[in-house]
Amino acid sequence: MKVVGIDLAGSTKNASGFCILDEKLKASVFCLYSDREIINEVKKVKPVIIAIDAPLSLPLGRKNLRKSNIHFRQCDIALRKLKIKFFPITIRGMRKLTARGIKLKKKLNELGYKVIEVYPGGAQDMLEIPRKPNELLLKGLKKLGIKNLNRNLTKDELDAVTCAFVGFCFVKKRYIALGNKKEGLIIMPDKSQLKNCQKQFSGMRK
Repeated sequence: MKVVGIDLAGSTKNASGFCILDEKLKASVFCLYSDREIINEVKKVKPVIIAIDAPLSLPLGRKNLRKSNIHFRQCDIALRKLKIKFFPITIRGMRKLTARGIKLKKKLNELGYKVIEVYPGGAQDMLEIPRKPNELLLKGLKKLGIKNLNRNLTKDELDAVTCAFVGFCFVKKRYIALGNKKEGLIIMPDKSQLKNCQKQFSGMRK
């Protein structure tokens, strides 16, 4: 069993972190750029789940990313209630990321892959590990039992590892879902079920 985590960039000119995580929490991490590169890598891996850090849906009542008075999804409101900081999809940089995320999800769904929306910064908050600096985030991810991580990983790659871990939690039903299923959910790890993660997950099968 393998899961994929993607820290998607808004532009193909910028690196997207890509992490493959196996059933023993062994990670393979690198960067990709184009949607074609991402899709080709997914085809090689054949993951059971793909966890993407990008908005993958629009708020109900909003048909496009043009100007509107509808700014938040229910999952965004849930993040705000949890006091988790995030960027709304309506700000300039996020519009481009949202458009790319929705398009990529559609392509992957058409190929038969299940895709979930995740938010690594929020997941790191819920897991009580630092979002930054990289050294502390790396240390926190290692404490979760994730293996094969090195000191040279970029922030994009570390966030991709976090995405993959949340995807793993989703497969193992150790997660909470924020928002409205019809509108779009953000999947978060359920910290109450993640004590001693390495012992819980090591060697587990699909």
